[in-house]
Amino acid sequence: MAQTTARPSAVLEALRTAKYPLLESFKRSPIYETLQVRDFRWIWVGSFASFMAMNMQMITRGWLVLRLEDDSPFALTLVMVSFAAPMTFMSLIGGALADRVPKKYLIFGSQIGNALLTFLMAMMDASGTIWLGAVLAIGFVNGSMMAINMPSRQSIISEIVPDDKLMNAVALNNSAMNLTRIIGPALAGFLIIFIDTSGVFYLVSIVYVISAFSVLRLNVTSVPGNGKKKSLTGDIQEGLKYVWSDATLRGLVIMAFIPSLFGFTLFALLPAWGREALNVRSTDLGILMMLMGIGALVGTLGLASVKKFNRRGALLLVNSTLWGLALMALSQSPSYVIATPFLLLIGLLSSVYMSLNMTLTQLYAAPEMRGRVMSIAMMTFGLMPIGALPFGSLAEVIGTPNALTLSGLVLAVATVVFAFAYPHFRKMV
Repeated sequence: MAQTTARPSAVLEALRTAKYPLLESFKRSPIYETLQVRDFRWIWVGSFASFMAMNMQMITRGWLVLRLEDDSPFALTLVMVSFAAPMTFMSLIGGALADRVPKKYLIFGSQIGNALLTFLMAMMDASGTIWLGAVLAIGFVNGSMMAINMPSRQSIISEIVPDDKLMNAVALNNSAMNLTRIIGPALAGFLIIFIDTSGVFYLVSIVYVISAFSVLRLNVTSVPGNGKKKSLTGDIQEGLKYVWSDATLRGLVIMAFIPSLFGFTLFALLPAWGREALNVRSTDLGILMMLMGIGALVGTLGLASVKKFNRRGALLLVNSTLWGLALMALSQSPSYVIATPFLLLIGLLSSVYMSLNMTLTQLYAAPEMRGRVMSIAMMTFGLMPIGALPFGSLAEVIGTPNALTLSGLVLAVATVVFAFAYPHFRKMV
């Protein structure tokens, strides 16, 4: 009888150990360890909400402009540039402020600013008083708020997680952005059918508020700087000199600019390439964008799962070279089936590259300079559409597939040239 009563407990124990091996494995992973940091969990929630709002807003704003300007592609380009252009210069101000003011208050203020601007656009849209000039002006200020937000949002991570978890934390934080790239545009497109563009703008403003208040949960309020502060202009100049005088940081910034100019051309020219190379429809175009988002999400989650490895500088160089080669292969793909793995690969390579570059930039920058150093790296986001302009013009002459092939070739060659010009970069740990 004793043996009979013992059997159920033995069976239950066997079931318990067999049922949750994945959970036990996850608890030993760097992702789980990173999420145990309370402040980082709030940063992740805030990043997810912020990027969700931004991606939903971009799609909704584009749809609104198409309606206002009779499907004008030039108007769409103007809207994209109005948002991206401030990133090339306002981020320097955002970085200087991040080294003078507690970062969480800068993030909070910029998110509240975006919420108010989006709410204003929603009211103008609902009342029928919106016009292209207003969309451009609001987009410019939205981009300026983002330029203030991003250096603080990225550099604050190094203040709340230890250095040995920084790569995992940066990658995991970027996974929030990549996840919203997949679901944000689709959700916005679906909601426009039921609540119109104005309703989506109202919803986006609420999401921005959620992002803003999540950052107030952080315990970090100190400013890592020391000594007497210069003027804001002096701080910016000091940051530029600091980066230029440090060979490692200078190399990291250069290797942030190269892919922005030659690798991200695909993001701007994807619709034209899809029409010319694959003859895709609008629904197919959405799938192409989603495939890159899935690859990017896999890449950031994969990097967040790695405990530690050396020679990260060499990995950056290999990654960038493969990115260029993958772009060349994709641009000449004759069918949807052949293009799919290259789209996934480019999404993966680009996300790993950006996460790793941001990690090393923070690790090699002094704590009191991290905001300004990150702001210089953040300027690359504003250069993405600008870098696509010459290749877009070239595509008019030689075709989009050939223009993208040239873009990928320049990316690969520029990376190899950099590797020989900065030999110590290959040994960076």
